[in-house]
Amino acid sequence: MSEASTEDGTRHEGPEGAVRAWRRLADAAVLLDGFHALKHALRFGADVPVALATDRAAALALAADLAPDVVRDLDALLVEVPDATLRGLVPRLHPTGVAALAGRPARADHLAALGRTGRTTPVVVLDNPRNLGNAGAVIRLAAGFGAAGVVTTGSLDPWHPTVVRGGAGLHFATAVERLAVDELPAGPLYALDPEGADIRGLKLPDDALLAFGSERSGLSADLRARADQLVSLPMRPQVSSYNLATSVGMTLFHWSAHSTHAPQQNVAPE
Repeated sequence: MSEASTEDGTRHEGPEGAVRAWRRLADAAVLLDGFHALKHALRFGADVPVALATDRAAALALAADLAPDVVRDLDALLVEVPDATLRGLVPRLHPTGVAALAGRPARADHLAALGRTGRTTPVVVLDNPRNLGNAGAVIRLAAGFGAAGVVTTGSLDPWHPTVVRGGAGLHFATAVERLAVDELPAGPLYALDPEGADIRGLKLPDDALLAFGSERSGLSADLRARADQLVSLPMRPQVSSYNLATSVGMTLFHWSAHSTHAPQQNVAPE
């Protein structure tokens, strides 16, 4: 196919029309950088008005091999453009030679999901995170564990293209928002801190907020004051800290081991 739909329902004919649509939409859209980001966005209902590939046949073959459930959608969306053209549209072309734009989910919908009464899965809170790639890895973990969402405090934009790239497009599988500490959703807040109680002796509630400080400075004073319980992870003496995403993964795994609401299916990593 050589045409795809724009967000207003019109069609863009061929590569030139697709590139024009990209340039018109890029400033307000979410960049999906690479095949896997596009695959996940489609699986979780993202609105994708334009998708480009340097080798359309190769991208569809990759989908047939790794994600046959999205082949039909990709066949309808993907428009082939020259390598140089796509490199001129994205900051750093993904090795799969695929990029797309998606509409950002409504903030009101995310806030409603995060604040829903009777949540059955935790919300991950990243307190003033600094590293864009780490933030993306956390969102990918949270989506995999079925967390209700990921909230960041501070200046980092959780929808920055580098974060979305690190999250492999799984921002669309959970609620991702930036809030102030005093805007956090309700629920018992368990904050990770070296001085906290050993997590192995705790059962984390399904509606918990699981808060993690930055690797450099730890928890902010505001977040620490909001915490209902400080929690620590087991760690060998003289080791300074775990990577942020590792800490989140360990904590979510501990929650999942004691919850009936955690995902039960075992799958191979992709």
